[in-house]
Amino acid sequence: MTVFLRTRMGIDVLHANYYMGSLFYALVILLVDGFPELAMTVSRLEAFYKQKELYFYPAWAYAIPASILKLPLSLLESVVWTSLTYYVIGYSPEVGRFFRQLLLLFSVHLSSISLFRFLASIFQTVVASTAAGSVALLILMLFGGFIIPKPSMPAWLKWGFWVSPLTYGEIGLSVNEFDAPRWQEILSSNTTVGSATLESRGLNFDGYFFWVSIGALLGSTLVFNIGFTLALSFLKPPGSSRAIISREKYLHSRETEDSHDSIKHEGTKKVATETMQTKNVLHRHPCGNLELLFPPEVARLKLSDPINDDVSSHYILPFRVSQEMGERGFAQKRLQLLSDIIGAFRPGILTALMGVSGAGKTTLMDVLCGRKTTGYIEGEIKVGGYPKVQETFARISGYCEQTDIHTAQITVEESVIFSAWLRLDPQIDSKRKMEFVNEVLETIELDGIKDSLVGIPGISGLSTEQRKRLTISVELVANPSIIFMDEPTTGLDARAAAIVMRAVKNIVDTGRTIVCTIHQPSIDIFEAFDELVLLKTGGRLIYSGPLGHNSSEIIKYFESIPGVPKIKSNYNPATWMLEVTSTSAEAELGIDFALIYRESTLYETNKELVNKWSTPPPGSSDLHFASQFSQNRWGQFKSCLWKQCLSYWRSPPYNLMRILYTIAASFLFGVLFWKQGKKLNNQQNLFNAIGSTYIAVIFLGINNCSSVLQYIAMERTVMYRERFAGMYSSWAFSLAQVVVEIPYVLAQAIIFVIITYPMIGYFGSAYKIFWYFYVMFCSLLSYNYLGMLLVSLTPNFTVAAILQSAFYTNFNLFAGFFIPKPRIPKWWIWLYHACPTSWALNGMLTSQYGDIDKNISAFGDTKTVVAFLKDYFGFHHDQ
Repeated sequence: MTVFLRTRMGIDVLHANYYMGSLFYALVILLVDGFPELAMTVSRLEAFYKQKELYFYPAWAYAIPASILKLPLSLLESVVWTSLTYYVIGYSPEVGRFFRQLLLLFSVHLSSISLFRFLASIFQTVVASTAAGSVALLILMLFGGFIIPKPSMPAWLKWGFWVSPLTYGEIGLSVNEFDAPRWQEILSSNTTVGSATLESRGLNFDGYFFWVSIGALLGSTLVFNIGFTLALSFLKPPGSSRAIISREKYLHSRETEDSHDSIKHEGTKKVATETMQTKNVLHRHPCGNLELLFPPEVARLKLSDPINDDVSSHYILPFRVSQEMGERGFAQKRLQLLSDIIGAFRPGILTALMGVSGAGKTTLMDVLCGRKTTGYIEGEIKVGGYPKVQETFARISGYCEQTDIHTAQITVEESVIFSAWLRLDPQIDSKRKMEFVNEVLETIELDGIKDSLVGIPGISGLSTEQRKRLTISVELVANPSIIFMDEPTTGLDARAAAIVMRAVKNIVDTGRTIVCTIHQPSIDIFEAFDELVLLKTGGRLIYSGPLGHNSSEIIKYFESIPGVPKIKSNYNPATWMLEVTSTSAEAELGIDFALIYRESTLYETNKELVNKWSTPPPGSSDLHFASQFSQNRWGQFKSCLWKQCLSYWRSPPYNLMRILYTIAASFLFGVLFWKQGKKLNNQQNLFNAIGSTYIAVIFLGINNCSSVLQYIAMERTVMYRERFAGMYSSWAFSLAQVVVEIPYVLAQAIIFVIITYPMIGYFGSAYKIFWYFYVMFCSLLSYNYLGMLLVSLTPNFTVAAILQSAFYTNFNLFAGFFIPKPRIPKWWIWLYHACPTSWALNGMLTSQYGDIDKNISAFGDTKTVVAFLKDYFGFHHDQ
């Protein structure tokens, strides 16, 4: 409102054009303000369709309340806008006209959110709905009567003027304002200022048309809501799909899996049996032998061999840790999460980390691997007897998160290859790396589906169990000495859990250290582990030691405590253990299991072992890497760019959609502005030319920015996991994303120029064609990078989407289209210079018309084109 300040506005034909711009800008604001309804509606469709399938209610019972609940929002939006802008801008002071403008803006906002809600119910995904919403916005604004007036439209397209709801908003606001008494001054042409203004825009309608506009807007709201109800009634929810693999690979995969599960319990029992056999073999060797380095010369790359000659697969991890959360300086507000935890994880031993919910299992694992960055951590963690250095530890360890986060558009094999390229020693040649990748895929039993796309969880691609195994493979291919797994079997059925545990067992057999948090495991899964670390509420340790054959050691330990009931025959030891150590059981027995453990001989034994393993072996040296990352900066960038190129090429909902959108929009621009480029008779011809560039830059740019938000937000989640794993630095990932956008934006710009330039009929000069292309290419690229920046600066997609709306508002207002540069107040002129759209309009108009001295009629005067561009828009050809 301080841009169109009334103290700077007069009552004449020239300033009437600025008033028209402010009115149309108000319509655009309330129209675009309904855009978030797309994402909100899409996010609720899943719950709606689920409830609909269960016959909770019919579609109309959901659609009607959804529409009614938006009435207060529309009223609030229109009241706030009208109250703040009406008298500050200086519209006609009559109170009745104030309330009529309020009523019309309320109707526009109501129609807008109804339209976007309807589109979301049809397209059902955020990406498709956003593209459809952008197309709808484009059509509404093009045919709204301001960017190109009705008289300038091709005759066979003027029906679009009457179909667009925005038209009725423009008619209603214009008639309400310019029929006011203050605009009735008679001009030399024997017409009033108001009539001349409306006639130049093709909006010269009688006063009663205001109420026609209200009826049309409310009618469009009703139509959109009916369409919303019908879409919910008859359209099916978006279906799930799975990755497609060849029949031969599928049959081979089934035969492999069935051979391991021929008997109902044989698969999981076999895991336990093999684990116990491995444990018994390890117990026959002294602990010191487990720390020996592998031979430095490797004939062939194996999982049991070190990929880096300086790194052993055998590292003991002794630790003594406590952690508190709270504000520094306020000890009474600290919450103790872990309390005096001591223990050690050894190579070749599969260790389970268990406890009730909230006991601190994941917290302990995060502290040990360096993922916990808040709170206060006390104690020491050593690797191979030396204090843990996080940068080094990240290179020799792997972390499998509970949520399997991967790039959806690349295959299983490519995911593992990407990890291998970035995490294995650069001195290893590509052939050896690929051999190692293939061996990892075979070990984790993913070789049968290695060509399948990862996909999006719950929608496409791999199953939950397959994704879990892929997560393990991505970490294992880095040849880590220590692997942490956060609840690897959670959410899996018995068969899938057995497959995952079999893969884990295969890794343990190579002599690596594996630690798994696990919650309520089955008896077969539980007995597959070698050792157990058990925590109680408050992060206190109540057991740390071997499980024993058929869980004999853990059963023996707890049954020796007075009052603890004996385990029933064929009862799950894990369930029995959690039951007898629960808080209620402690209260009933009047004992503290943590205190009993600290007074036990098992605790003293573990303490002695931790002290022993905390001392470096004689003749050893602390592990050190010359750099934080395995690959140099160029190698990181190449790998990230390779993955981004594959991902982009396989993302038609993102890239193909914006190309198709560009083609459709370009033809629409070309048809609507047909041969307007060389028409230079009056100021409206130049307004049409700048309008064509404005609408193209704004809408193609907004579509690019909106589309890139969700894609980058998804990739950012993957980036956090990969960066923490020590794969690459942030700059390598960011630069790869910047570079990969260029070919697609280049294609957009070329398509746009090829279609629109001859159709609009601009001047056939190589110089002018180049600048037309250059302006569009740079403008689209700037919008793409704006979207990336917003995602990088905000915590999630929703906040980024809200923030981008603020940028769109400013880019619209300060583009120089609604109000030209010379009329912008000095205190806002910096925003004009910061707006990329303003430079696009400047570059296009000055390159096309900055050297033309033809006289035109401009607001009753005669000026050359060059002079009009300079006086009205502030454009100079030499700038």
